[in-house]
Amino acid sequence: MTAIVPILAAVAVASAPVQLGQSEGGRPIVAVRAGDPQGVHVFVVGCIHGNEGAGIAVARALELVRAGPDLMIVPVLNPDGLAQGTRQDGRGVDLNANWSSGWHGGGRPWDVHYAGPRPFSERETRIVRDLILRFRPRVTIWFHQHMDLVWAWGPSTAAGRIYARAAGMRFYHQHWLAGTAANWQNHHLPGSASFTVELPAGSLTPEQVQRQVRAVLALAAAIHG
Repeated sequence: MTAIVPILAAVAVASAPVQLGQSEGGRPIVAVRAGDPQGVHVFVVGCIHGNEGAGIAVARALELVRAGPDLMIVPVLNPDGLAQGTRQDGRGVDLNANWSSGWHGGGRPWDVHYAGPRPFSERETRIVRDLILRFRPRVTIWFHQHMDLVWAWGPSTAAGRIYARAAGMRFYHQHWLAGTAANWQNHHLPGSASFTVELPAGSLTPEQVQRQVRAVLALAAAIHG
């Protein structure tokens, strides 16, 4: 985890992408810091499942924000899956089932929800876990597809409702799935919220991207206020 300390400092100085590490396939995993360094900490992951990439456009648009929240953005956490067009990472693991809260073993690589041989077995999940623990966001937003709704539970319920209203999306109040990133943060970072935004299928129009950006900023303003 200590290796991320200079990374956070570097991102704070310049809004250029900073490499956090590499995927199993050797592809870079980068973060960009944007917004106001004095603002509320908001963490955004554009793509954790490689075949659900619409959130990347939202992440890229958020990189241009220069006011409001202190944004830490990882546009693509799963570059191997994105390159392959697969939900799983390069080792056949669902990165959103590889977290320790409620983790369930079983299955085999490339099964749809294969959680890996053990919690945090994948370097991608370890990279983003360590960044979350250093950045300590008040709220984390994970973009997925294709359900077209905002999914939140427990401590993330209020934040999820605010986001859903701002984005004009349906709110889905349902318990987290086993081993998911949101499940983990809601149990391990008291006072924070982590939830899923399920974007619609396909690519987003520019108007849809801006609607999501406005929702992120509206949520940050509500938390800060």
